[in-house]
Amino acid sequence: MSIIYVLIPIAMLFVLIAVGIFFWAVKSEQFDDLDRQSVSILFDDDVKPNADDSQTERKQD
Repeated sequence: MSIIYVLIPIAMLFVLIAVGIFFWAVKSEQFDDLDRQSVSILFDDDVKPNADDSQTERKQD
């Protein structure tokens, strides 16, 4: 039964830390643009092909 006197303050500390991190994230505008990252996986990046890739494509043509 005495362990409850240790676990409750630890749980309250975890909750306070989580709430603090949440408010920090909101204050630093982490939740402003939620759609950009979900759509960014649909588009290819402008990456130059490697020399090995271009030679492989030529051999296949």
